[in-house]
Amino acid sequence: MSEDQSRGRRRPSREQQGSGSRSPQETLPSSAGGGDSRRRREREPSDEPRPSKVYKKEPISPDRSSTSSRNENSRKEQPSTSAGSRGGGGDSADAGDNASKRERYEIVHTRPSDIQTKMGSGGAPVTLQTNYYRLLTKPTWRIFQYHVDFSPPIELRRVRGGMLSEHRATLGGYLYDGTKLFTSCKLSEEKTVIRAKSKFGDSYTIVIKYVGVISMTEWQSLQILNLILRRAMEGLKLQLVGRNFYDALAKIDLREYRLQLWPGYQTSIRQHEKDILLCAEIAHKVMRTETVYDILKRCTETARDFEEEFRRNVLGLTVLTDYNNKTYRINDVDFSKNPTKTFKCKEKEVSFIDYYYQKYHIRIRDQKQPLLISKAKDRAMRGGSSDIIILIPELCRPTGLTDTMRSNFQLMRAMADHTRMNPDRRIDRLRIFNQRLQQTEASVQVLNDWNMALDRHLVELNGRVLEPQRIVFSEHRKESAGVQADWTRYFRENGLFTTPSRGLERWSVIATNRNSRELRNFVESLIRAAGGMQMRISRPREIMLYDDRNHSYIQAMEDCSRQDPQLILCLVPNNNAERYSSIKKKGCLERAIPTQVITQKSAGNQRGLMSIATKVAIQINCKLGYTPWMIDLPLSGLMTIGYDVAKSTRDRSKAFGALVASMDMKTNATFYSTVAECSSHDVLANSLWPMMTKALRQYRREHENKLPTRILFYRDGVGEGSLRQVYEHEVKDVVEKLDQEYKRCGSEKPPMFAYVVVSKSINTRFFMNRGQNPTPGTIVDDVVTLPERYDFFLVSQSVRQGTVSPTSYNIVYSNIRLTPDQMQLLTYKMTHLYYNWSGTTRVPAVCQYAKKLATLVATSLYQPPQNALEKKLYYL
Repeated sequence: MSEDQSRGRRRPSREQQGSGSRSPQETLPSSAGGGDSRRRREREPSDEPRPSKVYKKEPISPDRSSTSSRNENSRKEQPSTSAGSRGGGGDSADAGDNASKRERYEIVHTRPSDIQTKMGSGGAPVTLQTNYYRLLTKPTWRIFQYHVDFSPPIELRRVRGGMLSEHRATLGGYLYDGTKLFTSCKLSEEKTVIRAKSKFGDSYTIVIKYVGVISMTEWQSLQILNLILRRAMEGLKLQLVGRNFYDALAKIDLREYRLQLWPGYQTSIRQHEKDILLCAEIAHKVMRTETVYDILKRCTETARDFEEEFRRNVLGLTVLTDYNNKTYRINDVDFSKNPTKTFKCKEKEVSFIDYYYQKYHIRIRDQKQPLLISKAKDRAMRGGSSDIIILIPELCRPTGLTDTMRSNFQLMRAMADHTRMNPDRRIDRLRIFNQRLQQTEASVQVLNDWNMALDRHLVELNGRVLEPQRIVFSEHRKESAGVQADWTRYFRENGLFTTPSRGLERWSVIATNRNSRELRNFVESLIRAAGGMQMRISRPREIMLYDDRNHSYIQAMEDCSRQDPQLILCLVPNNNAERYSSIKKKGCLERAIPTQVITQKSAGNQRGLMSIATKVAIQINCKLGYTPWMIDLPLSGLMTIGYDVAKSTRDRSKAFGALVASMDMKTNATFYSTVAECSSHDVLANSLWPMMTKALRQYRREHENKLPTRILFYRDGVGEGSLRQVYEHEVKDVVEKLDQEYKRCGSEKPPMFAYVVVSKSINTRFFMNRGQNPTPGTIVDDVVTLPERYDFFLVSQSVRQGTVSPTSYNIVYSNIRLTPDQMQLLTYKMTHLYYNWSGTTRVPAVCQYAKKLATLVATSLYQPPQNALEKKLYYL
């Protein structure tokens, strides 16, 4: 149990949801990212009030307008309308620019050359289904690529696509992504020149120049396959919001919360081990029925300074404009202007009121409402969009959930009833999607045109289930974790693996006078629970406060610190983010004393008090630098490292990278943790090597000046588009510097090293027979893995509600001399060592610790803690 849980929070599980906190746009996979665990205590991501995001107000010139072309529609200060032309099988609905497409579809070959096979053989065989459909007819066509130039240039991609679609008789069936044109039949000329006129009478020359033939092994082939798929999905009459399609007609109304859930699909198609497979995942989009104008009215009625309050509520929001189904991020609010303001459109001055009526037949009711300002992304600007987009509050609907909504248990439960799908229900939805795709005439026509046919049945494959692991308690007593990987019940008869020899002697508790009874009851339960696990806790020094102000707690902690306590426990009345941050800053930055924060709600929970006390006792044992349990680990001289990054909530340009390393678990069951500041805009961990150096030096201090013989590095937080950059720079840099460090320390040979990219945010799902979740320890290393990678999927956690989410492991470098079976088993073993939870986690424990530490620093501390805490799991 985490400290956050002991403080009484109800939190959706980050281990179940994938990494990171959700953006305001809030695209929810249907099981909230992978299902909900049966045990509430696994829920970890922060639910507490977060500080408001602050954005600089950008000065906006009232006369910013485009003069480059009539076809730009003077977009510099006008509403954005993205009704891209799709005539003639042409323009993709979401092609984006070439750089972004390459990142999304690029095939990065990371499989080490000496790996003969990545398939293991250990474990019991099991037959699984997965959310993939096989492409029955592998395309035998040759794809011809052309480059398209317009003279004079036209900046807007949708205008270029519209002009091309008028010449489909000449071009035949084609796909157009904004600059390149793909056809299955070669045009008669190497260079085709088309004379065209715009609807305003302007003359243009379109030059279509032959480039070459696309091989199915190149990244462009993935782009083409996905363009064809999206064209086929357009026939289902779904709405494109962001990158995914949603069914607005099947929306689910949650009227009491003024929300809608739009069901939809996340899809991708690519070459896997032997076949081209379509991955389809069920998703939900959270839409609010209120408009930004409703928020404005509410702020006007309730706030003294309504302008500041409105800015606080809407800055950073992602909104949907129903008239064109596009999403925008609000960067500023301009109260000095309103919809009566004019801008230049087609060489004429027109007001926003007239523009929306003429183009969409929408009447703007309030002519005095302010204007919302959205700054276009660089990608959109390169595609021809304007840098500043003006929006009208009346016409914008916020998407996603606010922090207040997330803390509303009834709301989250109501949503979960629709979004959390058990495997059998998910399979039914996937079957319906397949039927629609194969029975809708427009979709079938697109697939037939490109000689593509989908299987009607989900892909079946063979997996393996590893044996349950043995958990080691005090005096090396061993217990099996069981099929469901849960060893909670064994704490009743087993002691903790290691505890302080003299127990917890010097410690203090701080609470307000009105909470004194809850505090004493909790301390009694804590001492009793710890005694049952052979951990001795003495009675603490009590400090009672007259009020619950932040300053009162900090002053009391300062008084306690003079007694050199081993730990300070604070009982607080509620989940106040500022108070929590102040307590953690005092303990981590100023005094290097581990702290434990408990809410009144948790301490006063009489029914579950012993359970809570047991988990807090385990947590305190970790914060003192000791180990609650271990696993059987045959390898000696092994260091496992986890690394993750979290963005600062105070300064979005900053992030904090956390590294957590084990100190050879065969002889020393402890961890070393360190944090460093880094840039939130650079995926490469520039501070990684100094952090690894500190971990290696600590290892030498604890192992008679010896360095580890094997290092297994788990890297979290690497997106698909960043894989090449990390592989070509970060991995090579670490390998080179490890060689240098070992030579400098007099080692005869460099360490055996493996670098593994860990991915939680994936759409792959697995199902057992009769629509059940796979059991913990399920391995898949064939069929849906990728031929250019040394990768495997692991289902490590147990889930009873919703659908379990596997984790993908991509071994991008390895000379560690472990077989695929050994790598898979070792990774599974490492998921048993996260001490906030007496069960397995979705990622190796070192990754979960790194995420926990990085999040604490990024959301509460804003600077690295003192070095004296590096050998303690003070951040649990």
